[in-house]
Amino acid sequence: MFKKSMIRIFVATLALISMGQLPSAFAANAEELKSGITQEFENLNPMIATMAATSYMGYLSNRSMIFLTPDGKWEPQLAKKIPSLENHLAKLTDNNGKKGLIATWEIIEKAKWGDGTPITCADIEFTWEAGKNPNVSVGSRDPYENIKSITWDEKTPKKCTVTYEKAKWDFAREMPSPMPRHIEKKIMDKYGSQKEGYDQNSEFNKNPTNPGLYNGPYVVSEIKLGSHISFTANPHFYGKQPNIKKIIFKLIPNTGTLEANLRSGTIDMVSPLGFSFDQALAFDKKTKTDKLPFKVLFKPGVTYEHIDLNLDNPILKDVRVRKALVYAINRNELSKALFEGKQKSAIHNISPLDSWYTDDPKKITIYPYSKRDASKLLDEAGWKMEKDGFRHKNGEKLSLRFMTTAGNKTRETVQTFLQGQWRAVGVEVIIKNEPARIFFAESTRKRNYGGMAMYAWISSPESTPRSTLHSSNIPTKENSWSGQNQMGWSNPKVDELLDQVDVEFNAAKRKALVQKILKYYTDEVPVIPLYYRSDVAVIPTNMNGYRLAGHLVYETNEAETWSLNPSMK
Repeated sequence: MFKKSMIRIFVATLALISMGQLPSAFAANAEELKSGITQEFENLNPMIATMAATSYMGYLSNRSMIFLTPDGKWEPQLAKKIPSLENHLAKLTDNNGKKGLIATWEIIEKAKWGDGTPITCADIEFTWEAGKNPNVSVGSRDPYENIKSITWDEKTPKKCTVTYEKAKWDFAREMPSPMPRHIEKKIMDKYGSQKEGYDQNSEFNKNPTNPGLYNGPYVVSEIKLGSHISFTANPHFYGKQPNIKKIIFKLIPNTGTLEANLRSGTIDMVSPLGFSFDQALAFDKKTKTDKLPFKVLFKPGVTYEHIDLNLDNPILKDVRVRKALVYAINRNELSKALFEGKQKSAIHNISPLDSWYTDDPKKITIYPYSKRDASKLLDEAGWKMEKDGFRHKNGEKLSLRFMTTAGNKTRETVQTFLQGQWRAVGVEVIIKNEPARIFFAESTRKRNYGGMAMYAWISSPESTPRSTLHSSNIPTKENSWSGQNQMGWSNPKVDELLDQVDVEFNAAKRKALVQKILKYYTDEVPVIPLYYRSDVAVIPTNMNGYRLAGHLVYETNEAETWSLNPSMK
């Protein structure tokens, strides 16, 4: 009798799900939120992490000195004010004929680590020293190396005087966020002399549920690799206590299974690192026709989907081959076929939402779809079409390995589309994908992807592309794989222009310099641009305070303002 009743209940539940009428047991709990995400973090240490998934979750538990709002404004966060020349908290200096800068940074009084230890200038000093260490794998060492000293009066341990080597216009945006010195310094002292020794032995790796590692509205409370990571409210958070006491990110690597988990109540929402754009479009229609209790949010962003070309590959060293690969792609057709034309085709790394953007053919090189131009360039490069339908040169087939994040439905569809386009001009493409954690932590970070690697960069508007384009940021074993120039592109003139951008305080002149960089970028094609992505998310209808950001500082940065209304279904 009991078994029969349970079967009836299960069948009835399935019927309700299919009609879009979720029972109250599946409605979001006001105290707990379960979010679906397709990528697993690679390292919770914010100094070392480079994956979008790590940053997305990390904003729950760690805060920066300043931040960019979803409205695109820079505001103080752990800092009381943002130093500037205008408010006299920053001033220019003369370093033997070179402009330097001194800024006063003051940390808010209530700022503490999750174990109650106050956040002070000593934490920022430790972060700076760790970031300069050549054995630590940071995304870019430039922000750390541009700081000359950090000092403070012991009577005012939260008021820091920071002296900079160069007067950079964006010095405030590059200010290192504090790391917990009282926990991490002893580890750095022990392992800092070993290549990646600190990375591997940091408490973020060994004991990531230590609350003292975090200073945001949440702390990490549970991790089960391959399954989920849980965050619970931080009682020592300096700001307002979160309305939602627990947030769980459930790892669902296959984007195709997210909808089933959402409908069944396994998750309450899908993060921007979840549904692909085409899936979100389709699900948005279902929410209306099936009357599902969800809202699908869309926001154009500055995320740049692209393909890095490994310039160590002998085939890709030839710029004619690189240009041919771009000419062979019908990017407008790609956008129409996959995204109903609602995600704009990319022509370079800067989004149309950014004031630095240009599509002026006098300033950049543009590659309209042309099989003829692609074939001509490949012929000129010595790659001749043969009877097997592929191009050969000196007995070698023109064959390239193409990698991306496994299980991402959209990327795998894009791969198939591109594989066919390149096949049409005689280029063989071999697809080999990996789980995101391996793809980002190993293959792209250590430049082991062979030929082509497809993924996205997300940044903030007017963000100098130094970490991805300057030759000093090519990851190598010698620099502990620091830097994000994963193509291995080296152009001395671009390096010089990037150096000039850093110290140019005039906005119009800065924009002109960036557009000169874009000219080299589009001429030399170290990267194949694909499209500019929009952020998408699915939230329950009873959720309030959730705003998509569309840039590098994700909406999780204001998670303490989110709330769930239990009376709504």
